[in-house]
Amino acid sequence: MERERFERLVVRAVAELPEEFRTRLENIDVVVEDSPAGSQLRRGRTPPGEILLGLYEGVPLTERSINYGLVMPDKITIFQKPIEAVCRSDDEIAEEIGRVVRHEIAHHFGIGDERLEELEGGQ
Repeated sequence: MERERFERLVVRAVAELPEEFRTRLENIDVVVEDSPAGSQLRRGRTPPGEILLGLYEGVPLTERSINYGLVMPDKITIFQKPIEAVCRSDDEIAEEIGRVVRHEIAHHFGIGDERLEELEGGQ
């Protein structure tokens, strides 16, 4: 898939978030990269053989104090090539982008992987 189309799908996934979440997305950048760097795989605690589709880098809202400020934006990176590798069609890519964006945004709000797995398993 062309990068521009992939990026539009990411923008759409963010725009489709419920308003109560979208309005609280301040000082956060959402970017697209081809693949994760080694340092991102380590930060994402990705076990060998696992695929990293997205990564949240920042301080979750639940861990911020009243003194939190004047900091670089949090960053959510969506990795195009790994997402394309696990999908068989453009429709699957669009669905997976939405899932990954929601997953990484959840980390921004302080929801950990274990709780996300519980929530996703309940769907």
